[in-house]
Amino acid sequence: MMPGSEQALGVACYTPTAADAGFYWRGPNAYDLLGRGDGGHVVVRTRVERRLAAILAADVAGYSRLMGDDEEGTLAGLKAHRRELLDHKLKSHRGRLIKSTGDGMLVEFSSAVEAVKCAVEVQRGMVNRNASIPPDRRIEFRVGINVGDIIEDEGDIFGDGVNVAARLEGMAMRGGICISRQVLDQIDGKLKLPFRELGRQNLKNIARPIEVYAIDLDKEGSPAKRVLSAANLKQDIRYCRAVDGVRLAYAKVGSGPGLLRSAHWLGHLEYDWNLPLYRDFLLGLASSFTLVRYDARGNGLSDWDVGELSLDAWVKDMESVADAAGLDRFPLLGFSQGCAVSIAFAVRHPERVSHLILYGGFAVGANKNPNLSAADRERFAAMKTLMKLGWGADEPTFRQLFTSSMLPSATKEQVDAFNELQRLSASAESAVRYLETVADFDVRPLLKQVKAPTLVMHVRDDRRVPISLGRDMAAEIPGARFVSLPGQNHMLLSQDPGAPIFQEEVRNFLL
Repeated sequence: MMPGSEQALGVACYTPTAADAGFYWRGPNAYDLLGRGDGGHVVVRTRVERRLAAILAADVAGYSRLMGDDEEGTLAGLKAHRRELLDHKLKSHRGRLIKSTGDGMLVEFSSAVEAVKCAVEVQRGMVNRNASIPPDRRIEFRVGINVGDIIEDEGDIFGDGVNVAARLEGMAMRGGICISRQVLDQIDGKLKLPFRELGRQNLKNIARPIEVYAIDLDKEGSPAKRVLSAANLKQDIRYCRAVDGVRLAYAKVGSGPGLLRSAHWLGHLEYDWNLPLYRDFLLGLASSFTLVRYDARGNGLSDWDVGELSLDAWVKDMESVADAAGLDRFPLLGFSQGCAVSIAFAVRHPERVSHLILYGGFAVGANKNPNLSAADRERFAAMKTLMKLGWGADEPTFRQLFTSSMLPSATKEQVDAFNELQRLSASAESAVRYLETVADFDVRPLLKQVKAPTLVMHVRDDRRVPISLGRDMAAEIPGARFVSLPGQNHMLLSQDPGAPIFQEEVRNFLL
């Protein structure tokens, strides 16, 4: 049959050589019969081809930064990796390259087993190829794999099967692989790989929650583990002096561009690095960045016996740590009450802050909040009294009360660890002074002066700091984007549904 002159939106008029009751074939395409038009033309519509496939989506972590630092070197490196590694692995596992962009690719496989084997071999190959390259110049892929229904049109593929793979890729760590439950079911018993459950995730533009798993390549004693150790995933603790002589402890861990995380009053660089509370959270950041964090004056490994506790002192301490760590212009992550400190630093030093991320924070403390009820003020006074009496005691009864408001859905192991962290992080006197100082924070006049691109995130049912305070803060910062995360805990725990979303949002915002 020959096509007529009218074609629009996949519907066309054809003059058939022989009529078929239901549909026509022309080359590889099937056409549904819609009816007959004037002059005997048959009105047909292209029949969509659907099939089940394993889809692999990959991109280069930090591609924009790599190109900005060395465009020619990055392009040359990508071409070499493609020619010497990726093309061979795709061919050996019968992958069909659908499209290749500057920093990524989309590949179709007929088998989930072959898709995962290909991804694992590529990631291990990249570890070896990156071994002699400085961390900030490494080309590292993130990979997502899904099995689902796809539609093919003119050589490209579409559908939720493809979209889920792309979202999984965005959740993967540098050099990592994320897969859906459908993929796990297909490879179960066929491949011996360590998996880590990330829970049911609400992915952008995907109607239903997706069960997500990460393949932990470094747990097999593979080359990945050795190179990750060489990449400084063991934190390095050092000391510097604040402008008034207070000794400040700070730590660096990971590889990639620098990211400074603000201090907060419940911190201890050595203890919390190994806690079941924080380790996954910190490793998630350190997998993509050189994470710099520090203990604030008055707590942790920094000096406890200090003269001044104030917003201005904490801002100056942040300056001292950034200088000592060699950070010139960098993204800044404010956490809880550290958000106010980070905002003040970003306004005071706009030339140094490339991006601002604020999590679980507030712009105004309890003493300056006009909407605070009388009952809230009584609870605040009672909290100070309990701190004085029970903060440093061996018996954790008071600290347990505080923990329940911070981490209502924590496991017993996490609760016990947090109770101990409170005792180790500060003296009772320092804890009370800290609480009183934070209660007097008010950086609302500074919000409209923030120049850096800003991402604000807050847990929806946070019992310690209501989400309304985070929304109010975001509303006043020019151009700020607000993301609400599922969960109840003020601090994100490894099992929290918002934890992988937080990591994905940070990577997408900065890389």
